[in-house]
Amino acid sequence: MAGGNHSGVTEFVLLGFTTMQELLFVVFFLIYITTLMGNLGMIVLIRTDPHLHTPMYFFLSHLSFLDICYSSSITPKLLLGLLAGQKVISFHGCLTQLFFYLVFITTEAFFLAIMAYDRCVAIHWPLHYLVVMSHRVCVQLVVGSYMASSLNALVHTTALLHLSFCGPNVLRHFYCEIPPLLQLSCSDTWLNQVLMLSCAGFIIASLVLAILVSYTFILLTICSIRSVEGRHKAFFTCTSHLTAVTLFCGSAAFLYLHPLSSHAEEERKTASIFYTVVTPMINPFIYSLRNAEVRNALSRAVRKVPSCVHCHHSPSNQIRRGATHHSRWSRRNTLDT
Repeated sequence: MAGGNHSGVTEFVLLGFTTMQELLFVVFFLIYITTLMGNLGMIVLIRTDPHLHTPMYFFLSHLSFLDICYSSSITPKLLLGLLAGQKVISFHGCLTQLFFYLVFITTEAFFLAIMAYDRCVAIHWPLHYLVVMSHRVCVQLVVGSYMASSLNALVHTTALLHLSFCGPNVLRHFYCEIPPLLQLSCSDTWLNQVLMLSCAGFIIASLVLAILVSYTFILLTICSIRSVEGRHKAFFTCTSHLTAVTLFCGSAAFLYLHPLSSHAEEERKTASIFYTVVTPMINPFIYSLRNAEVRNALSRAVRKVPSCVHCHHSPSNQIRRGATHHSRWSRRNTLDT
């Protein structure tokens, strides 16, 4: 049935950006490299610093991984189109890009809600924090988020497979997204629009509700803290998360809860740039510059670099490594013989 429906269109043309393509390529390339380096740096820092081995930073490392993934599902194709003019994407390639994009972006929404709950437990029930947010619970929350997001992406992708695309095939966007695809379909897209609005509305409403409830408990706890320093410390542990949530929810609400209209194409494209390209770059800086623990961990990592270089090049260490290498090599030869 799906094959018969979309047989008229086998590929889409991602119109994307038609002006200043060389300049945009340089800008998006630098943003993408910064995104990769910033988020990879955050992951490595959290995994290597024992002071950051807590549930909060466990979720933050996964958030950085998601930023890399959903940015990488879109930006390389965008850069290729700007550099080489290869703006054609196959029908199945388009749906594949959409599926993974939806998986990663929806999982990020769930993670932001989980991180709000994590902060609530840490501030409101500090003595029970490590019991409530045990490693097993954290892993279950991560796996559950990916499973729910995959189900959401599968529903939308399957619904698109049942639409007919007779032409034109010019997608007025720089990546495959549900609203522009629905505008190209020659089928009745009422069900798809209902699914998009209901799922996006439910996810965003659940995210906002979880954050409101969590931060209500947080504010009540902060107000009961007598020391001014304690209040500031509790408050500033949440500001980074609130900034990331505001950026995410604002652009997501505009993209998926805004009515479909050809007059809103440029506004939607601008919001998409911020949502898919800029936000993944900003997130690691939000969490590093506004978080004292991350800044301290970064300082410790920077201080370790000269000492590691000195140890690596010291004569005694070289002799020790040479002896170790010789013994390993001798053992390997003994085993081979």
